Amino acid sequence: MTSILVVEDDEPIRRAVHRGLSDRGYAVASVSTGLAALEHVLAESPTLVLLDLGLPDVGGLTLLSMIRAASQVPVIVITAQDDDPTMVKALDSGADDYIVKPFGTDQLAARIRAVLRRGGRDAAPPEPLKLGALTVNERTRTATLSGEPLDLARKEFDLLLALATRAGDVVTKRELLAEVWQEAYGGSERTLDVHLSQLRRKLGESAAEPRYLHSVRGVGVRLVAPDA
Repeated sequence: MTSILVVEDDEPIRRAVHRGLSDRGYAVASVSTGLAALEHVLAESPTLVLLDLGLPDVGGLTLLSMIRAASQVPVIVITAQDDDPTMVKALDSGADDYIVKPFGTDQLAARIRAVLRRGGRDAAPPEPLKLGALTVNERTRTATLSGEPLDLARKEFDLLLALATRAGDVVTKRELLAEVWQEAYGGSERTLDVHLSQLRRKLGESAAEPRYLHSVRGVGVRLVAPDA
């Protein structure tokens, strides 16, 4: 079973993340300090670590460096800071990904699956995602609309999956560039716009008459079922 260590000093957040991931089939342990986290990593060898940067005893980036000196366990940084310098420092210090507070458990679980896929680790098998007549199956990398398979290029499927795992939420272009193209900084929004246009066409819609994909001007994109 995939084991997750949650390192978070905010008790309500720690409990919520622990409960949400446990409900999705992960084996979850949680600690509130950096030293306890380092001890757990060395003793238990978790599959993945969720690391808050604002810890009471040691800085999150310092702890990340300490973990990296002893282990190659994948680390997703949890932070309330959405500024580029902080994210760049986290990634340069050895983080595999980052997620900005507040976040939903579905989004977090999707980030975990993505990081584990990149590292070749086993994750809990995801269930197909359904939104109205649209079904997205991450395990088989297929999508159907009203039972008919969609002919999607690799990046088109990755884009659809990234939005489907956060259905109903507005996903920023920066987040999509980071997750689908691994280009959080300086990535081409034009590339993203082209893929969104192609995806809309295959879903039988357009930007002027959206059904599933709704753009939020100046923010990002939201995927919803047509009758939502």
